[in-house]
Amino acid sequence: MGEVSTTTELTDDYSFSYNYNENYDDSPKPCSKEGIKKFGSHFLPVLYSLVLLLGLIGNFLVILVLFKYKRLKCMTDVYLLNLAISDLLFVFSLPFWSYYAADQWVFGDGLCKIISGMYLVGFYSGIFFIMLMSIDRYLAIVHAVFALKARTVTYGIITSLIVWLVAISASVPELFFSESYKEHNHTTCKPRYPGNATHWRVFSTLEVNVLGLLIPSVVMIFCYSMIIKTLLSCRSEKKNKAVKMIFAVMIVFFVFWTPYNIVLFLQSLVDLGVITGCQISRHLDYAIQVTEIWAFFHCCVNPVIYFFMGEKFKKYVKLLFKNWTVPVMLFKRCGLLTTYHTDSTSSFYTQSTGEQDAL
Repeated sequence: MGEVSTTTELTDDYSFSYNYNENYDDSPKPCSKEGIKKFGSHFLPVLYSLVLLLGLIGNFLVILVLFKYKRLKCMTDVYLLNLAISDLLFVFSLPFWSYYAADQWVFGDGLCKIISGMYLVGFYSGIFFIMLMSIDRYLAIVHAVFALKARTVTYGIITSLIVWLVAISASVPELFFSESYKEHNHTTCKPRYPGNATHWRVFSTLEVNVLGLLIPSVVMIFCYSMIIKTLLSCRSEKKNKAVKMIFAVMIVFFVFWTPYNIVLFLQSLVDLGVITGCQISRHLDYAIQVTEIWAFFHCCVNPVIYFFMGEKFKKYVKLLFKNWTVPVMLFKRCGLLTTYHTDSTSSFYTQSTGEQDAL
C-alpha cells in the first residue's frame, strides 16, 4: 500500500492517478507543472527499477525459505508467504509504471486496467497481511493457550482468502475506472471518473487513508503494546529479541507509509478547495512523488528485517546459498564462504518461542 497513485501523477499530460490541474480555479492563469513532469521522469524510473530489483530478490528468498525449510507448518508461515506474494504482485507492476514515468502509457487500455489492478491489490493485501501478522503474534504471545487452537494452517488459509477478497473489493472502483486515453497529446493510464470526479478522488484518497493506515495502525498499536507488556513481564534473551523485532516491524511500517498518507490527505483538501493556491499544489505534487517512492521501498524492507533480526531466517538463507553453486563461487571469491560454515544445521531446529525469530 483513496487513490493509491499507480505511480505519481505529475500533470494532466502526465499522471497516474491524480488530476492536479483540475484544482486551479483560484488561479487566473493555468498552473504550469511541466517542471514536475521533468523532475519525475528523471528519477522515478531509476527508483522504480531499484524497488523492483530489491523486492524481487528479497521476497523470492522468503518464498524459497518457506517452501524448502519451513514447509508452511503454521499460521505465521502462511501469512509470510502471502505477504511475499503481495509484495511481488506489487513490484511486478513497477516496470510498466517506470516506462510510463519516463514517457507515456503505450501498453493499451487492457493492460492499463490489469496493471492498475495488480498494483492496488498488491498494495492493500500487503498492508492487510502485515496487520494479520500483528494479530498472529498477539495471539501467540498474549493468549498462548487459545493460540494453540486458533493459530492453525487451516485458519491461516481461510483468513488469507478473506484478505485477498477484501483487497480485490477495495481495488474494484479504481480498477473499473482506470483507462488509457489521450489527454493533451499525451497517453495516460489513470481513473476517469463519471459525474463529479472530485468526490470520487476524495473518496479514493480517504479509502487509502482508512484501509491503508488508520485501521492497520490501530490494530498494530493495540497488538504490539499488549505484546510488549507481556514480554517485559518475563525476562529472557529471546524475549528481548522479540521486542526488538516487534519495534522494528511497527516503526518501519509507520516510517514508510505515514508521510505518503498525510500528503494524500492534504491533496484531498486541495480537491475539495479547502487548500488553494498554485504554489501549494505544486509543492504537494513534488511531495507525493517523493513520499510515494519512499513508501514503495517498504515492500523490500520486511525480508531485510527478517534477515538481520531473525536468527532462524538468517540461518536458512545461509544454508540456501551454501547449496547453490554460483553463489558459493561468488562468496568464495569475496572471502565470505566461511560465513556459511559457522552455523550448525542442527541449530535450525532448536526450540523457539513462537514468533520470536520471525521465521
